[in-house]
Amino acid sequence: MKAAYYHGNTTIRIGEAQIRTPRPDEVRIDVACCGICGTDLHIFSGHMDKRVSIPHIMGHEMSGVVADVGSNVENWQAGDRVVVRPLDPCGNCPACRAGHCHICQNLKFLGIDTPGAFQNSWTVPAHTLHKLPDEVALDLGALVEPLAVACHDVRLGQVKPEEYVVIIGGGPIGMLIALVAREAGARVLVSEVNPSRIEFARKLGIDVVNPTEIDLPAYVEKQTDGAGADVVFEVSGSAAGASVMTQLPRTRGRIIVVGIFSETPKVDLFRFFWRELKLCGARVYEPQDFEKAIEIAASGELPLDRLITARYPLADFQKALEPRLLKRGRDEQMKSGSDVMKILINMEGD
Repeated sequence: MKAAYYHGNTTIRIGEAQIRTPRPDEVRIDVACCGICGTDLHIFSGHMDKRVSIPHIMGHEMSGVVADVGSNVENWQAGDRVVVRPLDPCGNCPACRAGHCHICQNLKFLGIDTPGAFQNSWTVPAHTLHKLPDEVALDLGALVEPLAVACHDVRLGQVKPEEYVVIIGGGPIGMLIALVAREAGARVLVSEVNPSRIEFARKLGIDVVNPTEIDLPAYVEKQTDGAGADVVFEVSGSAAGASVMTQLPRTRGRIIVVGIFSETPKVDLFRFFWRELKLCGARVYEPQDFEKAIEIAASGELPLDRLITARYPLADFQKALEPRLLKRGRDEQMKSGSDVMKILINMEGD
């Protein structure tokens, strides 16, 4: 079979790989589609060379069909359509014992700490699988993983119908949070600086503003009759986003930090005191978030297909990555942005 290997120095080579027979508690999957996510771009850009083993097969936003099962696997069989929740916790650390295995202190993230899904056949622990219904096309199935991120974020934000929600950052995850929050009945505003993403949000019928062109806190106050937002999601990972996020919520409003900050940002703690704000971090997902994402995908209520910007064969993987090479400065990324939402790689065949 074939696989895409990251060799360092922004270099991908397509090469031969061995099909790995599943161990007793593992399942082997014929991978159909795999999406490129921000983590893959960070690996490709060299930002994670100290963590990955080079040459490295990345990828985790995938869909596929079970091809083989280990001797101890009872609930899966060849032909099952599946997606993978790419988390392999230790089960023994304090976080796992407390029931928070998704943020295990020794967590292995499949596709980062282990070989990933940019290969024709992928062997993974059976506990990571979720069944993909027949009504969800395999290409849309590759969007379940990022959609599960959004479901986790909205769930932790306790978003309720008629609440006013602000999302800072209109990239793929920010846009999915906006769609999931709107599906939950909330009024949604996206704050984004990139013109292409602003236009994309408007085409989806989402209220969107550019914070460099307006007074964002004043706009939110006007939209909420002076109260402020019920929930704010900081998804940009930028200093500007961290600065403004405390200026937007109402009294006892909630702030959910989703973005990853490369440097410790300045945060207005006085505002937390003054309005009794609540701050929550949101990282990856739990099994119920994957099930919710699959339910939403199967319903057809969200325009997930419109988030797919382009599709490439595995042979063109390097071509798919190069225009999206990430710079190290998060604020620089925020300003430059991208006209891309989601790129899918077709993994079927050679």
